[in-house]
Amino acid sequence: MSYQLLKEDVLFYQRFLKANGFYHDALNGIWDSNTNKADADFVTASASIAEQMGKFDSRSEGNIITLIPKAQTEARKFLKLCKDAGKDVRIISGTRTYAEQDVLYAQGRTAPGPIVTHAKGGQSNHNFGIAWDIGIFNNGSYSTNDSDYIALAGIIMSGTTTLEWGGNWHSLKDNPHYQLKAVSEDVTVVRGLFENGEIYV
Repeated sequence: MSYQLLKEDVLFYQRFLKANGFYHDALNGIWDSNTNKADADFVTASASIAEQMGKFDSRSEGNIITLIPKAQTEARKFLKLCKDAGKDVRIISGTRTYAEQDVLYAQGRTAPGPIVTHAKGGQSNHNFGIAWDIGIFNNGSYSTNDSDYIALAGIIMSGTTTLEWGGNWHSLKDNPHYQLKAVSEDVTVVRGLFENGEIYV
């Protein structure tokens, strides 16, 4: 999703901002001066992270800005490792609102297309700004080859204690998926903290 879409769901965005120390008022779904200031502070913090850690392709940048600052930092470290390894990797999905997640969940069920997720709105770490999906590109072409993603994970996961890789999941492997470790592996716990504007990473 884009940063502008993130802002369109005001209550969702207030929760996002409050849990990360930018918003300090009532979670009321109203875009007021306090929300506006929190938004500006978030943008400033995001720009500072990008300045310190380097910028990447426009698609990745458009998705990184939707992540919480801690995840932005890890995503930029991730892309730097990929670049240093000579890999053309882009972040092709970042945060999703609950409504966006529900649309994705409907695919292959009540909407056209294949099933791509088993998570409804509020059941995915994409909904809390701590997860991203990647695309690997070989000579400019998007790779759907699992071996490419598994090989990349071997590079990435050997040097991190802060990330989790979807390829290690047992029920539904998701090789393009990476996420920041949260305070709990139980997504319902993370959701509860997020919805109350409390720290969850």
